[in-house]
Amino acid sequence: EAKKKAYLHFVEMVEPELKKISFELDKKIVMSEFAEKLDQKRYGVMLRDLRTDVEIFREENVPLQTEDTKMAQQYEELFGSFAVNFRGEEKTLPQMAKYLEETDRATREEAWRLTVGRRMKDVEKIEGMYEAMVKLRHEMAVNAGYENFVEYTFAQKHRFDYTPEDCRKFHDAAAAVCVPVYREQNRERAKSLGLTKLRPWDLAVDVRGRGPLKPFKNGQELEEKTARMFKNMNAELGELFEELRDGTSLDLESRKGKGPGGYQENRDRQRKPFIFMNAAGLHRDLQTMIHEAGHAFHAMLCKGDPLVHYRHSPIEFAEVASMGMELLAQRSLGEFYSPNEADRARRSHLEEVARILPWIAQIDAFQHWVYTHPEHAREERRAKWLELDAKFGAELDWSGLEEERATMWHRQLHLFCVPLYYIEYGIAQLGALQLWRHAKQNDAEALKAYRRGLALGGSRPLPELFASTGLKFEFDERMFKSVMDEVRGELAKLPV
Repeated sequence: EAKKKAYLHFVEMVEPELKKISFELDKKIVMSEFAEKLDQKRYGVMLRDLRTDVEIFREENVPLQTEDTKMAQQYEELFGSFAVNFRGEEKTLPQMAKYLEETDRATREEAWRLTVGRRMKDVEKIEGMYEAMVKLRHEMAVNAGYENFVEYTFAQKHRFDYTPEDCRKFHDAAAAVCVPVYREQNRERAKSLGLTKLRPWDLAVDVRGRGPLKPFKNGQELEEKTARMFKNMNAELGELFEELRDGTSLDLESRKGKGPGGYQENRDRQRKPFIFMNAAGLHRDLQTMIHEAGHAFHAMLCKGDPLVHYRHSPIEFAEVASMGMELLAQRSLGEFYSPNEADRARRSHLEEVARILPWIAQIDAFQHWVYTHPEHAREERRAKWLELDAKFGAELDWSGLEEERATMWHRQLHLFCVPLYYIEYGIAQLGALQLWRHAKQNDAEALKAYRRGLALGGSRPLPELFASTGLKFEFDERMFKSVMDEVRGELAKLPV
């Protein structure tokens, strides 16, 4: 309660005033006669961003943004409070995820129904919360002179190098290239499990009946093994991770009342990262650890820049740092697994790529529809989600679970807390796959390019940040096919 009170005090009393003061400072910079005389190669990106921030700032939006932040906190608090009684023990929802990997199908079904059932108890509250958010966000956009929240967000998020139309091309490419791969994988999964059709609780279990991968027992072991892994990968990465082991930079284990998800946050004054996650002993927790460490490395490699603005990069590139590290670390899983288990983990990761790109497209397409139809009714939103699920989803047997299927988007935190922030993961994944392809040819050179790109922080436009790391900033069907062919080729080599 004390932390919640302190957070709300900051959100309500401090942050609104900071926004107003920041606007006045930004305005002084962009209106200064000396701004154009600055070295544009060095300061151009920052000035471009500040000009846009000044253009879209409206003082009447400050209290709306405060209210939006408070509602996002309420969503996190709600989900952080969710727990179920599973076979006599209270479990958080993140802790329940490991039971979806159990070989006993009845256990998986029980775990899935308990987890989703807990969320369904608050479905009306969640729907109402989202509708209030959509209304509020549309009002912000109109106040700033935009037709809808999509247009406003592209300016607010400094998306100068791609457009909503490019996002639609991403959606179509994911549907054309990745969905067939994902659905073929699921047909093979059903066959291996002896099922005619997969149910929602059949997606995480190992098809050969092996138990869940268990890379670590607790947060301390995760930390120690991760430190050794990075040290073996690269001496500089090892040193960077050791800096995080200072007692203030890692909060890894799941516990009741803790917010959901995982993230890395820059502490700009200290120039030190902070990693937050909900580890429950799963392989995906290991992936989260490596992912967030990639973000931390990014922050640490560019922390010497005197401009705070450049110690943060566009999300489309920031996620290359994290997703790229997940793929670069694939060869170094020996600290956690036997050789056979490591191959199994690699296969799981690459299969996940074929699944996650359509999901990203589905979530982004859903949000584009929601915010370009702000007056929509709840039933229209439900119909749109089901239409998109038919286009991008896994072709599961949802019989008897129609209500659950129609609300599966409720579990995606980004929709509530960071609206229209999700396509960045897809764009970055395409960059990360290019980096992984480079590493397969020359691991040392790929790591060198990785560090070179990250050291630039956010000081260059997106296409240049990609190019500095040896990557192409493209996300059309041709790029999708190029990297997915590489994924399929690697999957063909790995044992099932």
